[in-house]
Amino acid sequence: MFEKFFSKCFRDVVRKGHLFGPVACLTIAFAISACQSSTAVKGVPVNEIPITKAPRAKRAQTQQMRKELALMSKVKENKCFHEISGIPEYRIGPLDVLEIKAHSGEKVNTTTVTVDSRGRISYSFLDDLHVAGLTPSQVDALLTKKLSSYVRRPRIDILVKEFNSKRATVIGEFSSLRASAYGRAASGRIRLKGRTTLMDLIAMAGGYTVDADIKNVKFIRGRKTYLINLYDIIEKGDESQNIVIDDGDVVNIPELPSYGERVYVMGEVNQQGVYPLDDAQDLLAAIALAGSFTRLAKEENTLIVRGYRPGEKPLVMMADVDALLRKADLSQNIRLQDGDLVYVPRMLIGDINDWLTNMTPLLDKLLYPYELDIRYFKRRQLRIH
Repeated sequence: MFEKFFSKCFRDVVRKGHLFGPVACLTIAFAISACQSSTAVKGVPVNEIPITKAPRAKRAQTQQMRKELALMSKVKENKCFHEISGIPEYRIGPLDVLEIKAHSGEKVNTTTVTVDSRGRISYSFLDDLHVAGLTPSQVDALLTKKLSSYVRRPRIDILVKEFNSKRATVIGEFSSLRASAYGRAASGRIRLKGRTTLMDLIAMAGGYTVDADIKNVKFIRGRKTYLINLYDIIEKGDESQNIVIDDGDVVNIPELPSYGERVYVMGEVNQQGVYPLDDAQDLLAAIALAGSFTRLAKEENTLIVRGYRPGEKPLVMMADVDALLRKADLSQNIRLQDGDLVYVPRMLIGDINDWLTNMTPLLDKLLYPYELDIRYFKRRQLRIH
C-alpha cells in the first residue's frame, strides 16, 4: 500500500514538477522510519562539529574530468565514425539501410539492402558479406574487390539511406522534449549519422529551454558521469568540453533550481517544505520558518543531514533544540548550508545507519529524480541492445 502511494507521488515529481508530492512522501517515509525504534539517537552532536562558513561540497568538474573531456573532444574515431583521409565517415551497423549503385556504361542499377542483425548483407553474387563497422567507402572497396571475380571492372557506389544502428539519448530541459505536437512529445532518442559533437546533438534535439541549467549538464558514458558547462562552450568558445558523442551516450540538461540555495525542513513541524537558505541560515531560523514544532515533536533529537548524494554517505548531526530554547545553548544552533535536510522526529531513532539505509531509496527518488531518469534510460538501452 505504501509502495503504491509513494509511486504516485514520485510520478508527480518527475512528470509534473510538483513540490508537495515529494514533501508528502518524505514526511510519510520519515514517520515510518522513526517508529522503528525508541532508543537514543546515535548522531553527531552539533556542538562537537567545528564551525565553518564553507558551503556544502557540490559535485564539480575535477582536473581529471576536464582532461578526459578534452580527449573526448579530439577523437578521430569511435563506434559511430572513422576518419579516412581526414574526412569522418559513418560506421555501418545492424539495421542500417544501404543503397548500392552498380554502373554499367551509362546504365545504373540501384539496389537497396538492409544490414541484418549480424551485420551482414547479400548483394548480387555475394552472400553474407560482413559490413558492420565499415564505412561506405570501405564497403565500396570490399564489394569492388569481391565482384571482380564475376564482373570485369565493377563500378560501385555506396550510400547510407537510413541510419538506424547508432543512437544517443537526451533527457531533461530539451526543447523537443518539452514541446508537443498532436499531444505527443519527442522520444529523446537521437539517431547519430556520423561525427556528432555535443553542440550538434543539442541542436538536433531542438536546443535547450529557458529553464535549462546549462552550467551543470550531465554527460553519461558507460558507468561514468561527467559535468559539462555549456556556458563555457557557447560564451567562451571552450571547445575542450564540446565532446564527440558516441553510440549509447546520455546527455541530461537539468532544470534550474526554483529556490536557488535551499534547505529542507521535515518531520514534526507545522509547515514542512523547502525554504531559501537566505531566510533559513541557521537551525532556529529554519524551524521558525516551518511554523515551529508540533506537540508530538522530539526536539531534543532534531537531525541535520548534510551533503546527501546518491551512493555517498552523508554527515548526520543531532541538535538538542530543547536545550537551545530553554537553556540558551547557542552551540546547538548550527549554521545551515545549501542542501541541508532538517528532520524533527516523532519518536527517538535507534540507529542512524539503519535509518539512512531505510531512507536512501526514498531520498534518491525525491531529491534527485533526474538522476533516476538517467539510470532508467541506461537500463532501457542495455535491454534494447
